[in-house]
Amino acid sequence: MLGEFGFQVIPFNARKLEVQSESLEEVAVKAAESLMGRVPEPFFVEDSGLFVESLNGFPGPYSSYVYRTIGLKGLLKLLEDIDDRRAKFVAVVALCYEHEIRVFRGEVGGVISEEARGYGGFGFDPVFVPKGFNRTFAEMSLNEKCKVSHRAKALRAMGRYLAYLRDT
Repeated sequence: MLGEFGFQVIPFNARKLEVQSESLEEVAVKAAESLMGRVPEPFFVEDSGLFVESLNGFPGPYSSYVYRTIGLKGLLKLLEDIDDRRAKFVAVVALCYEHEIRVFRGEVGGVISEEARGYGGFGFDPVFVPKGFNRTFAEMSLNEKCKVSHRAKALRAMGRYLAYLRDT
């Protein structure tokens, strides 16, 4: 996604602090702060979560833990007798550039399907149907998903910002 702005991303393997917080922004910023001075700049970290409306935003920033512990079946069980299946995926990117951290956010609304469908993607992708589609993220090609996903929106916002800095 950043290639469309002329940037190349090089993964850097470093341990980062992962705080427990109700705020994805706080999780991402604290992780970025923990890497400052230890990895070359510019760098970014990303955190994301699935927020289910009828579950008061659960699992939210705890999505990774919930996926590892109760998985897709557990989430579907929680929604078994619930009609309101609205949800959103949210991604937050914390960019560290010239010793400052800037945050970019992306969201995509949708619903939780009645059953897991598809084999692509990861995490809760097999149960999330983005608004305007009848397929889950896991049923989409990577190219299709990258056009609408929360992560793509956050990364494109960061890409536009970096391109602006580069071009001015």
